[in-house]
Amino acid sequence: MEALAIEKKRERNKELQEKILQLKKERNAIILAHYYQRPEIQEIADYLGDSFGLAQKAKTTDADVILFCGVHFMGESAKILNMDKTVLIPDERAGCPMADMVNVDGLRKLKAQHPNAKVVAYINTTAEIKAETDICCTSSNARAVIESIDAEEIIWIPDKNLGQYVQQFTDKK
Repeated sequence: MEALAIEKKRERNKELQEKILQLKKERNAIILAHYYQRPEIQEIADYLGDSFGLAQKAKTTDADVILFCGVHFMGESAKILNMDKTVLIPDERAGCPMADMVNVDGLRKLKAQHPNAKVVAYINTTAEIKAETDICCTSSNARAVIESIDAEEIIWIPDKNLGQYVQQFTDKK
């Protein structure tokens, strides 16, 4: 009985995948999927990667529609880089605990308390937060970004651990 249910699920998934691929073709779309997506999503993705790699791929596509299978901040990043394209995210509720560690009100309060500080945001933040920052970075370029900033005080958001790691390499900041 269980084997039959599994086979029916596979058939439904295959039919759904075929419908998605047909719509993709009709709409001139690209499917970008994060590594943590389910296998049946990864199977039909045009590109599979991390949030930064997916943002880069979104920027270079000729597709009219970007279907972003990831969390909401990833879809927002793709839209920032592609204002003239339609960016779709299958589930707007798909969130990221790290991105949720910071909110605009809290960031604005920090900026008011530290008016000379520059704000550096790790890429895993919402568009609303990115709009309040001076620069965004990834884990691979965080140190270089911090070293490039002409300020002694930096507000680092949202990844405290990465911020503390980078801080140990920068005496002045």
